[in-house]
Amino acid sequence: MKQMKHYRTKKDSNDRLSLVPVTITSKAPFQKITVNPKELKQEIIGFGGAFTESSAYNLSRINKEARERAIKAYFDPVDGIGYNIGRVSIHGCDFSLGSYLYIKDYDDSLESFDISRDQSIIKLIHDAEKYAKTKIQILGSPWTPPFWMKDNHSPIQGGKLLPKYYQTWANYFVKFIEEYEKRGVSIFSVSVQNEPAAVQRWDSCIYSAEDEKEFVKVLGPTLEKHGYQDKKILIWDHNRDIMVERAKGVLEDPVAAKYVWGTAFHWYVSEAFENVETVHNLFPDKHLLFTEGCQESGPHFGEYAVGERYGRNMINDLRNWTEGYIDWNLFLDETGGPNHVNNLCSAPVMVKIWQEELVLMPSYYYIGQISKFVKPGAIQMASSGTKDLIYVAFKNKDKSEVIIIQNEGEQDRNIEITGLKENVKLTIEAHSISTIVL
Repeated sequence: MKQMKHYRTKKDSNDRLSLVPVTITSKAPFQKITVNPKELKQEIIGFGGAFTESSAYNLSRINKEARERAIKAYFDPVDGIGYNIGRVSIHGCDFSLGSYLYIKDYDDSLESFDISRDQSIIKLIHDAEKYAKTKIQILGSPWTPPFWMKDNHSPIQGGKLLPKYYQTWANYFVKFIEEYEKRGVSIFSVSVQNEPAAVQRWDSCIYSAEDEKEFVKVLGPTLEKHGYQDKKILIWDHNRDIMVERAKGVLEDPVAAKYVWGTAFHWYVSEAFENVETVHNLFPDKHLLFTEGCQESGPHFGEYAVGERYGRNMINDLRNWTEGYIDWNLFLDETGGPNHVNNLCSAPVMVKIWQEELVLMPSYYYIGQISKFVKPGAIQMASSGTKDLIYVAFKNKDKSEVIIIQNEGEQDRNIEITGLKENVKLTIEAHSISTIVL
């Protein structure tokens, strides 16, 4: 028991990723969780958030000391929560300060390609790496192709990429990778399109499964031709509700499938966690990566349920073969922005600009209960038992074992955990999340 550590975040208390005793405080009967260390599942890539232009801009509006504290809070593996992966938009998105491209209008040659607008984002990535003490692995996702390449001749309200521009748009991906990597950023993957089933009043583009499949057949060979066959292509990058249909629509084609590393997904609309597992079961040689989630419609200060939403989604997705988790904006201001179409939301670290203060939200601590302790290279161990709690267990490369248990109920629950290095008995208190490390 001397080596065992218990970290907890709890509603209506001061417990925020706090080291607390392993204790039994309830007279309730014991429920069981059984971990099977011989039944191993997926290996974890890591955890992170999106380096949006809005995030970088918000940190430019506060003093240097506060900026450093904000970055450290996410990326320091000891004093922060150990982020090691991230996401950027390929040119503008709604959490840019405005829509923009990397090229001049109608430049199909891409000769004017210039990512200087992204310099604040690139600087933020490098500053994060100083605390992470490793390269941050970045996913690049486009919100829209250039407007003239689409059938609606607009960056917004959906529209489709015209087939005659498939090759030009694939070349744009190559230029994006080249220019970011010239500046020392490690691009490990790209997704075909952010939310390809959503017609939005901001930057957006529609792809059917057939469209995505056919574009992958251009993008894959184009990346290979330029020596980027190691860059992982992700499809879908949208919600769980119809991810099975989309995965089947692309991955049942053997030509497209050979270029696709896996399926990216978001949490909006649906908590159909079973769909995540179904995609794995249908395509067990492919991978799953969570690439966006946030609490919509404003900043949500003081709302503990937002933290519980994060924990519930993360635990269930990780149980169902997800290999990494990328949150949406890293840093938003007290309005939940800026967002150039007023699509405001919450972030785990909110920045009060005038006061130059950071607010670590409940979501920050819920993410940290997982990301701080489940290290890159960790492998999920199968677990089963009580249905009154949600939980997931891992073995790290250093042989340490981790189990995360969340109780969203109103009652404390006594739990007996078997199958780890030691059997554990403790109380998981109401509206809390506990991480046990052995």
